[in-house]
Amino acid sequence: MGISRFVLLVFTISMLASPALSDLVLSKVDRRVENAGPETVSKVLLAFPDLQAQNLAYLMASPHEAKAKVKVSVVSFPIDVVKPEDMPPGVTFYSVSLPQGLTVGASFTFDVLAVFTHALRPMPEQIGQADIQLVLYRDSAYYLSPYVVKVQSLSLKLLDSRIESYTTLESTKVQGSEIKYGPYENLPAFSSSPITVHFENNLPFAIAQELVREIEISHWGNVLVTEHYKLIHGGAQSKGEFSRLEPQARENVQGPSAVRYLVAHLPPRAHSVYYRDAIGNISTSHLRGDSKKTELLIEPRYPMFGGWRTAFTIGYGLPLQDCLYESEGRRFLNITFSSPMIELVIDTLIVKVVLPEGSSDISAAAPFFMKQWQETKISHLDIVGRAVVVLEKTNLVPEHNQYFQVYYKFNRLSMLREPLMLISGIFFFFVACIVYMHADTSISKFSASYLAKQQWEEVRVAIQQVHNIICRCLATHDKLEASLRDLSRTGEVQACKAARKSTDGLLKELSKELKPLMTFLQSSPSAVQVLSKVEELVAKERELLEKLMAKHSTAVEAYEKKSGARDIENRIALQQQKITALRQEVDDLLEFIDEI
Repeated sequence: MGISRFVLLVFTISMLASPALSDLVLSKVDRRVENAGPETVSKVLLAFPDLQAQNLAYLMASPHEAKAKVKVSVVSFPIDVVKPEDMPPGVTFYSVSLPQGLTVGASFTFDVLAVFTHALRPMPEQIGQADIQLVLYRDSAYYLSPYVVKVQSLSLKLLDSRIESYTTLESTKVQGSEIKYGPYENLPAFSSSPITVHFENNLPFAIAQELVREIEISHWGNVLVTEHYKLIHGGAQSKGEFSRLEPQARENVQGPSAVRYLVAHLPPRAHSVYYRDAIGNISTSHLRGDSKKTELLIEPRYPMFGGWRTAFTIGYGLPLQDCLYESEGRRFLNITFSSPMIELVIDTLIVKVVLPEGSSDISAAAPFFMKQWQETKISHLDIVGRAVVVLEKTNLVPEHNQYFQVYYKFNRLSMLREPLMLISGIFFFFVACIVYMHADTSISKFSASYLAKQQWEEVRVAIQQVHNIICRCLATHDKLEASLRDLSRTGEVQACKAARKSTDGLLKELSKELKPLMTFLQSSPSAVQVLSKVEELVAKERELLEKLMAKHSTAVEAYEKKSGARDIENRIALQQQKITALRQEVDDLLEFIDEI
């Protein structure tokens, strides 16, 4: 493209600091170009100094509309970075493709919007808590153009009418917060005239050094958005110690340039909104909304002054039908790319779109260039993990908050994978519990420990049986005692003898039951420690029985001889003492065996 083919007839530039973002400079250029060459052309060059191009965040060319603001939604012309030959060094060139070829002698008017970040320098670089913030802006009164310019003018629109100083050139006017340079006529190509403006700007320089957005798609009806912010106040550094008392004591000392709150403009049907940091939930937030918008006003835990940093997280959910669509057999997510906070300049933005497990044929599309790659995220109930589309872009401004799309294919049957896994897991868990409860968990039935345990169990059962037999013997003893008491009351000898005969039969049967048990205990190695006590118990019971029988015989014989009651008591008194002592010993042994 020959440079001499174009003449800029009218070239009006408006430079202004954004009213919401103090670290931005917006440049709106109304260009009218005329083809002065011999051939039809379809491209126009834009030129920016390299130092300025490094901070160029957004560039758009669109058809000129009288008395209308430039919006992102308007149709824009394709712009490409080019490196023309025979151009001066230190200049970056962009090529704008016109909607149709420009014939010889024809003219065309279009608008150019350029957004620069980090273009304002705090001056002074350090201020006190109550001081105002002054910034310095440097540029050229002549727009850098590779073409001859017939007419050009520059308008600098500032945020405040307080201007410390500015460069004065020919045809310079100041009206309130606006500085006008020009018009200037017949300027040669690449003309330049440096200017400097020092003015008041108390809006906070809120900069997100890093923002990580994670958008997780669930086909069960929800899209979860989580945003992790790392913020810094990029304005004039705060000097001195911070005091909360001073702002409360004097209302005029409020830190004019401090970041006190941020506003997130969320989608209308956002729900489950939260705001927290590393400490926990932050209650200094307010959520309000209607059918058209939802706004989350958040306040940091402390006002942010120049150089101060903070980190926090906001999250919210969106209905799936508001973000996910289907076209030509593929599903696609359609959602905004950048932060919902228009007050932020973002140095680095990373967007992670987490797709459902089983997604395939994945691709992403956005209206601007960005790095992209794919990762895998392992979440709950995942088998191979979920595909994650990662998009990264640096130097972002609110104009970048446009819709982007992530396309993928997904089988509806894959939605049943997680419920089936959950049901199967619960089912097999209960099956395992049933098997465990009915299974023999011993190491081996032939191990020494298992055999020893089994032998001791047999010994314990035998001892319990011996204990029961002895208790039955003692109950029989009590019947003999009861027959003697009846004898002393009624004097019926025959009834007493009948009771003894019945008792003798019971005791013989119990003796037969006891014999094999004692034989088993005497032969079992596991009963060695308790065998002596059991044998002692049996011996004491027999001795007790002999003494009881002797007492019974003595009493019956005395009643047959019709001895007196006192004589009978004297004859059995000694025997009764021995019986009482033996009964106590038997009871003690029974208690010991009970403990075993």
